[in-house]
Amino acid sequence: MTGGKDNTGLRITESIRDAVLAGKWAPNTKLKPALLASDLGVSTTIIRETLTRLAGEGLLTVQPNRGFFIEDLTLRELRDITDLRCVSEEFAIKLSLERGDLQWEADLTAAHHRLLRTPRRSKADPTHITPEWAKAHRDFHLQMIAACDCDPMMTLAANLATKTELYRQWSAPAKSAVARDVEKEHSDLLEAALARNSELTAELLTEHYNKTVEVVLEAGLVSEALGVVA
Repeated sequence: MTGGKDNTGLRITESIRDAVLAGKWAPNTKLKPALLASDLGVSTTIIRETLTRLAGEGLLTVQPNRGFFIEDLTLRELRDITDLRCVSEEFAIKLSLERGDLQWEADLTAAHHRLLRTPRRSKADPTHITPEWAKAHRDFHLQMIAACDCDPMMTLAANLATKTELYRQWSAPAKSAVARDVEKEHSDLLEAALARNSELTAELLTEHYNKTVEVVLEAGLVSEALGVVA
């Protein structure tokens, strides 16, 4: 019985996590456990456990006496996340390019091929990023620094990538997001990494991450002056 309950909890957690990362709910939306429990056919206890777990991952916030909310959009947070990604991954890339072997090169090339071949948007929902592409994108970036062989660094990179994904999904309908040539950005990153040019790879990665900030601003989701939801 315990195993069945655990499996149900994991399934529900994955389901709600995917929905959050897919931008199903707008920033600062309150999630109602009773409604989610009814929609997903489980108890409110399982839902509350799931929401608490996702809050621990930084995907939700808990407001005392009010409940669980989708993260709010703030320019300051996005800039802080982006700056931290750039600084930490510059170091991780240096180590990865120094330590990476032929298998790492093969795995990185395969991750890029999978990303390139995965549709970024679907005809059914052209205004959002597909979950498949989001996963392939995350895998490619993590594989790039995987050879650094530093678990704390990988954990930090994964957590920051998850936080950034929320902003990417919310800004996906913007014209600047649609027009962005992310395929070339990733191809340039791959080429620089395989050439073991850590300085160029770090420079391209910084440009790549900062373009997401630019897209969010151009989408009108946050105010440059106020740094809050526009």
